[in-house]
Amino acid sequence: MRTPRLAALELRRFGRGKLPRAALVALLVLPLLYGALYLWSFWDPYGRLDRIPVALVNDDKGATAGGKKVTAGDDLVAGLRDSRTFEWHEVSDAEARRGVEDGTYYLSLTMPADFSGRIASSSGDSPGTSALRVRTNDANNYIVGQISKTVFNEVRSAASTKASRTFLDRIFISFSDIHGKTVTAAKGADRLNGGIGKAEKGSKDLAAGLKDAKSGSGKLAKGLKKLNSGAGRLEDGSQGVADGTQTLANDVNGVYKQAGPFLKDNEKTIGDTARLVADSAKTVRHNLEVMVRLAPGAAKTAHASSAVLDEVYHARCEKAVIPDPACPDLKKARQAAADVATVADDLNTLIADQDGDLKTMRDNLGTLQKQAQALAARAPHLYEDVDDAVKKINELNDGAAEVAAGAKKLHAGIGTAGTGAAKLDKGIGTAESGAQTLSGGMYKLVDGSGKLAGGLHDGAKKIPDYDKQDRDQRTGVMADPVQLASHDLHKAPNYGTGFAPYFIPLSLWVGAMVAYMLIPPLNRRALAAGSPAWRIALAGWLPVVAVGVLQTAALMAVLHWAIGLQMARAAGTVGFLFLVAACFAAIVQWLNARFGAAGRILVLALLMLQLTSAGGTYPVQTSPGFFNAIHPFLPMSYIVEALRRLITGGGLGPVWQACGVLTAFTAGAVALTALAARRRQVWTLDRLHPELSL
Repeated sequence: MRTPRLAALELRRFGRGKLPRAALVALLVLPLLYGALYLWSFWDPYGRLDRIPVALVNDDKGATAGGKKVTAGDDLVAGLRDSRTFEWHEVSDAEARRGVEDGTYYLSLTMPADFSGRIASSSGDSPGTSALRVRTNDANNYIVGQISKTVFNEVRSAASTKASRTFLDRIFISFSDIHGKTVTAAKGADRLNGGIGKAEKGSKDLAAGLKDAKSGSGKLAKGLKKLNSGAGRLEDGSQGVADGTQTLANDVNGVYKQAGPFLKDNEKTIGDTARLVADSAKTVRHNLEVMVRLAPGAAKTAHASSAVLDEVYHARCEKAVIPDPACPDLKKARQAAADVATVADDLNTLIADQDGDLKTMRDNLGTLQKQAQALAARAPHLYEDVDDAVKKINELNDGAAEVAAGAKKLHAGIGTAGTGAAKLDKGIGTAESGAQTLSGGMYKLVDGSGKLAGGLHDGAKKIPDYDKQDRDQRTGVMADPVQLASHDLHKAPNYGTGFAPYFIPLSLWVGAMVAYMLIPPLNRRALAAGSPAWRIALAGWLPVVAVGVLQTAALMAVLHWAIGLQMARAAGTVGFLFLVAACFAAIVQWLNARFGAAGRILVLALLMLQLTSAGGTYPVQTSPGFFNAIHPFLPMSYIVEALRRLITGGGLGPVWQACGVLTAFTAGAVALTALAARRRQVWTLDRLHPELSL
């Protein structure tokens, strides 16, 4: 018989009567008792804290600070009632004590009589801190006590912030008062500084005028002194110029007496000679250029002619049977041509070696030509030009003599003026020194009053003057300067969603455990028929897998549509749970098949180990070392981590890892079950008379 048919026969047994059908229904619904009911009871406990009765005692008598009534206790009570954190009951301190003791109230919060007074003391001479008193009783409920610590820490923080805002607001108001008084004092200092400033300005103007006069007289004396020195140098220099021009005039006149008649009588001869020099320079320059240009060609032609004569001489005189009678003449001509070629080569080499000198010679000849042409052009007027130059030199000599005489008179006059200016500068200096002393004293007085006014103005600027809006903003920041910016990547909406990855696999394990109480782990008919061990194992595993799929479908339908569980990946969650059900069925089957009645105890023990080491509530790192050690080796550790990613979101790495682990556990458990089936096909005395039967 094939494996699917054997599995179907196991399930078909539940349809033969009312009791088996009821058992099958109970088997399918059983995971709901663990999964749905547990999660429903834990679904959102923090959302119902307002149903927990808590005693609230307000003994605060209030206080007065800065002329204002402070009622911190009443304000805090009003805030707590608006927050609806707990079910608050305002009672006396004695009633609160009795209620916490007998369980009427889970805890109590008391504001002492001096609550407002201590808060207001922050602006007085003896500041002190106030305290909220909390009374708990773990005999009533331990968890409520832990929750209250978190809630009342927030209450304390809010009360401290409000008290700080009140204290800081008073400080800012005091700053505004000080700012106003400082501004008034600064304005008075401005008026004082203005009066002293006018007096200081008069003394300063007097000192400045005398200082300017002293500076002017000093500059005048120094200028006249420098001018006198310059006049002396001018006298000496002009006399030197006069002496020099006199010497020049004497020399020029002496030369003119001798050269003048010659220039006058030989103007035409000088012009003709200059033109001859210009023409000669032009001709030599032109011929030099022709020689440089034709020398290479002449050398080439001379060599060609020499070569032709060599050939003629060779043909007529050396090779001919009868030598030519003109051979002696040809030989001379041949030698002459060779000498000419040699001379041409030497000339060509000379021109090449002296190319720079020849270029310079051509340039100099050009310059000589231009200058000779210019001289030839001016030759007819050469005498008149020289005569005019001599006359101008004589006029320059006469003017230089007159300048020297005037400079001498100027030097004498400036010396007399310099003596008078020095006496004037000394007198003004004495008057200016007294005016400076007066101005210095007035300046110090003005400077002091100015610093006073400036300091008061600067102080007024540094003292804050805030309006109500600024005070509210600044007191808010200073009273609570640090905020917590919390960002939850994949937030679970409620408590039940956070615990679902823990309770769902628990319910499926219980479902598989109860299923194998009703369905034998190994098919008896297959065992009796001697079927292969793997077929026997699959025949006992597949019916429970089918039941597990139905259990999973029923459980998730109720959790989603009845309780409200929202899954980030719904299809992935259900599919993964099918694999979980198959894995749990394989493990429970093997324990029952291998160990019989003791296997059921092992199933419970393994469940307890998985629940305590899976990290479903607190992180496994907070558990003792034993649970940390077994955590990586149990399937529920990976199932819880994978379900968290599938239900609340996040990366799928743990999901794929869990799939691999569950697949390995499933395959291993089925293989071990097949091995157990093989052993069960051999009867022993222990099997016939078991020591324990459940």
